[in-house]
Order: sequence, then structure tokens, then C-alpha cells
Amino acid sequence: MTTQSRRIARVLLDSPLPQLDRLFDYALPAELGDVPLGARIRVPLRTAGRLLDGYVVELDTEDDADRPLSEVESVVSPVSVLPDRLYRLARRVADRAAGSASDILRLVIPKRQVRVEKAWTASSAAVVPEEAALARATTIVEAYDGLAAALDDGGRAAVEAIPVLQDGMPGWAATLAASAAHMLAAGRSTVLVVPDHRDLDRLIDALAELVPSESVVRFDSRQANPDRYRAFLRTLEDAPCIVIGNRSAVYAPVTAGLVAIWDDGDPLLAEPLAPYVNARDAALLRQEQEGSALLLAGHTRTTDVERLVAHGWLQDVRAARRVLPRVILSTPQEMELPTAQRMPSSAFLSARAAAADGPVLVQVSRPGFAPSLVCAGCRAPARCAHCGGPLGAKHRGAVPVCGWCGRGARAWACPACSSTQLRLASSGSERTADELGKAFPGIRVIVADSAHPVAHVADKPSLVVATRGAEPLADGGYRAVVLLDGPRMLQAPDLRVGEACLRWWSNAAALAAPGAPVHLVGVDGQIARAFATWNQAAYARTELSERAPLHMPPAARVALVEGTSAAVGRALASLGELSLPSDAVLGPVPVESDDLPPRVRALVRFDYGAGARVSTVLRAAVVAEAVASRRGRGRNTRIPLAVRLDILDPEL
Repeated sequence: MTTQSRRIARVLLDSPLPQLDRLFDYALPAELGDVPLGARIRVPLRTAGRLLDGYVVELDTEDDADRPLSEVESVVSPVSVLPDRLYRLARRVADRAAGSASDILRLVIPKRQVRVEKAWTASSAAVVPEEAALARATTIVEAYDGLAAALDDGGRAAVEAIPVLQDGMPGWAATLAASAAHMLAAGRSTVLVVPDHRDLDRLIDALAELVPSESVVRFDSRQANPDRYRAFLRTLEDAPCIVIGNRSAVYAPVTAGLVAIWDDGDPLLAEPLAPYVNARDAALLRQEQEGSALLLAGHTRTTDVERLVAHGWLQDVRAARRVLPRVILSTPQEMELPTAQRMPSSAFLSARAAAADGPVLVQVSRPGFAPSLVCAGCRAPARCAHCGGPLGAKHRGAVPVCGWCGRGARAWACPACSSTQLRLASSGSERTADELGKAFPGIRVIVADSAHPVAHVADKPSLVVATRGAEPLADGGYRAVVLLDGPRMLQAPDLRVGEACLRWWSNAAALAAPGAPVHLVGVDGQIARAFATWNQAAYARTELSERAPLHMPPAARVALVEGTSAAVGRALASLGELSLPSDAVLGPVPVESDDLPPRVRALVRFDYGAGARVSTVLRAAVVAEAVASRRGRGRNTRIPLAVRLDILDPEL
């Protein structure tokens, strides 16, 4: 008796359900013909009684034709949108974060656009930089000790970007663009990841000076769906290219010779969707899998990167000749003078002299006019009577408005002292601009914040009041930089507030013209010294050493486990077999919400060496709870357990 064989496809379903995060076997009917690996298909799911989209991950033949298998319903597209390298990366990232591979792929593979797909023809023609542009790129790369070697040998480097403008563009953008041009000339692709659209636009301008535009592929959330799908199809081609984009661009399916991330401490690089993977962590896994070069560049050093440098996993790369900003610290005595108010006399006189020659940057902590109000009688924070949110003023004399629900508070009265008078407790960008406009008569005042985005200012006398991260680029650099509200920024209830402030101040200081003064107002101590001496790595080392005894990230990994009390209890009990330290688990404690049944939350701290085992156990607990909830606890109820790994700022 002859054994009949049949073709089978192992399929990854596009589903958020954790119990479906594995490969399923389906029979391939002969009438479908040749189905390529990575193609989109539709398959039946018998337990759900409906069709689901999926991707062909493996093709095989089997002799056991009697094994009951469902058949592939149809081939949605013959294009291989899931190459093996992308699937292996998504699988590895998801496993480390105790998440689903389909959630990772949903970030990188756009929805199908039939017209774009039909018009697409893969090109194998390579585009290389011109000789003059390549010479400029080589000069920029060689300005750093060890950078060229790291690019050529597939090395891993923490790069301290040159904090000065180069040919009118930020030094970091010139460095990343030159590194990409260096790799393109060698016939290799590059992935460049930046936090937001302002950084993306500056990087595009830097690349335009060094590489042909047709070699640049943009991954941007602002793109229309057809443009995004067209860019994705380009990354599937063999011809080398330079992929630039925000956090999801780190998964671009090119055969990368270089992956570079700018400003890895920016919270925008942390994915807000499950499984909440930071682009830096995905880049580290990708480099280990593919053997590409890896650059983590910034003006400052995060504790995450410093930990890798201390272990020798990342090489410390700096400029051969360091040109640093001229930082001036305001003394505590200056800030105590009655005339100082928000800006001491030394910073005020410096800004007034510089404003007569060109643009001056004033960085503030918050947008708006008066983001917060207090009672004029007892100084208690003014709160909304409806939702308890903070009250603020949009302009002088305006009716107070709640920052949460947007309601006006016309008849507000303090619940503590019954006073009906309010006092401005803080100054936003608009109020600061209003005050400085009176102090700088005849000078144009420009506000740059989330409500007033400004990308560029001319080389003319002006005063630019910008919130942190929204500073525009100035022709020739700012003639002076004044950093206000430092003490208020440092008061934020955040484990990493020191790192964040150092990053905000350093990025603003890097926009100054060569030799221009940079005034840090009202801050002293270790963080001020690190900024003044431009030794942010030393501050990161100190922070790391202080967190190690407390087992706080990044000295240790932290997992958040949230769900019903019974589900969390079972998940924590399953960790008992791993022999974690007795103080590894914090909690559980109740979560303030209206959910029924009530939910609780716990933190689990563990060493990096135990990461794979912890993520496997917690993921198994999530799957078990999801299956149980589908079977007997209501099909439409919320999954009783959720897990999130690598919490940057754990709060309990």
C-alpha cells in the first residue's frame, strides 16, 4: 500500500488572542498552486467558526494524509511580506516581552494596498553616493575614534554625538547620515530610528546632502497607507537602501548592515501597544540575530546603555576632538536675590546682548499661559469640582479651565479656606513669552510648543520660547540658550527624571552656536556638574550604582502582572519553581478602577539571566487564563491576566 503525501503550510494567525500565538498546520489544496513563504492567506479557525488572516511561515509535505487538517481557504496576496528574517525577529522580540508575534508584525507590515502591489516591480539596481558626498561622509565618520571600525566590522557602539551644528544641521543628524552613506557605499542597507517627526525631518535634510534621494525609504506614521505600503515593499527588495522612521522602523525587513537609534532615552521610542517593546531592546535583539553594526547615539547616556558599556557589550565612541558647549550655572545666591525671579541677572544680560545679534533660545517646562493655579489665600492647588483635575488659565484674566475635563470654573471656591481668589502658580510658554516680550522691547518673540510647532527660525534677532523637545533649529545656531524651570522639571515623580532633564538640557545646548553661552538656571548638585562638564556618562554610572542594591531597572528587569486577584495569585505561584529571591515580588496591591471583578497589580524583579525563564512562565500563565476565560468564564469578558515586561518607571 503506497503512502499518499500532501502539502502543508504552517501558519501564523493574525490574532491578538494569546492562545493563538503559535504555528498551525493547514493543508494546501492543489488548486492554489505554488504558495510562497511569507504570503498572506486566509484560513478557517474551527473553534471560532470564521476565517482569519495569516502568514505562511513554513512549507512542508507529510505522509500522514489521514490526519484531519483544515485547508487554506485562499491566497490573499502572492507577495512574500513576511520573510524568514522578519518572522524570527518578531518571534524573538515577542518571546522576550512575553507577548505575541502577531502584535509585533502588526506594527511593521502595513495593510495591503492592491493598486500599489500591482504597480510594484522589484528593482535590483543599487544606488551609491557620489564621490564628493562620500568623501564628506568619510570625514564626518573619521571625526570619531573607532566609529569607522565599528561600521566595517559589525561592531556595537554607544556614540556621544558631537553637540555642535555641522554645515547648518545638528551634529547627530550629520553623524547618522554619514554612517548610512558609508554603509550604502559598501552595498549594505541601514535602518535609522528617531523619536519624532522633527528628528525625522532633520535627518532627511542631512541625508539629502550625502546620498541620492531614491536610496532613502521613509517609514512614517504621517504617511498615507499607499505610501507606507509602497515603502514597505521597497524594503523587501535586494537592492540596498536607507530606511528612516520612528520606533516601528526598527523592524524594517531589509538585510541590514547597520541599525542606529538616536536618543534612546526618549519615551516616544517605547511602544505604547502590547507587548510594549522599546525600539532600543528590539535593535539589540536584531543586532544579535543578524550580526549588523549597531549604534546607540545621543548627547547623553541612559542608564540602560551605560550598563551595556560597563559590561563591555557596547564600545564607548566619542569624537577625536571634543568641542563642547559653554555651560554657565546660576549660583544659588543669584537665584535668592529679589531681582532674580525666574531668570538671574547674568542670564538676563547675556540673553539681551545675544538677542541683538541673532536668535536666543529660552527653554521652559510647560506649554500654555498658566498651566496650574493655586488658591490665593492658602496656596492649595486649585482643583476642578467635577473631576478633581488641575485648573489652569489660557491667558491673563481668563476663566479657569480644567486640564482634564475642559470645564470652566466660573464660581470656584477653595474647599480648604473658602477663598474665591486664584493665583498663577506656574508660567507656561505663552506667559513666559508675554513677560519676556516686555523685558526685551523691539525683539520679536516666537513661541514654539505643541500648540505652536515651529521647525526653523532665521538668523535674525529674536527670542524663541520653547518647551522641552520642541526647540526649532536656528540658522547658524542660537547666540545664547537659557534653560529655565530646571527645579520644577526635577520634581516630577519619575525614577528617571534626572536622566530625562539631562537629555532635555543637552539636546537644547547642542543647538547653540559655537562659543555661545548656555545658562542652566536654578539647578546645582551632581546633575548640574555633569551637565556643565558634559560628562553625562558619569551621571548615568552613578544612577546605575544607586539602583543596583534596590533591584530597580535597568540594574534588574521588572515585570508588571495585573489582573483579577485569583489570576495574579496563580501567575505568581507559577514563578515559585524558578527559585527567585524572596524579595523579588512586590505586591499585589489593588488597582483603582471600576472593573468587576476588582483587579490587582504586582511587580516581579529578576536578573537578566532569568529573563527567558520568567517570560516563558508568565506567558504560559496568560495563555492558561485566556483559555480558561473562553471556556467557562464568559466569552466576552476581559482577559483576567495581563503581563508587561521591562517597566522603565515602576510605581506600586
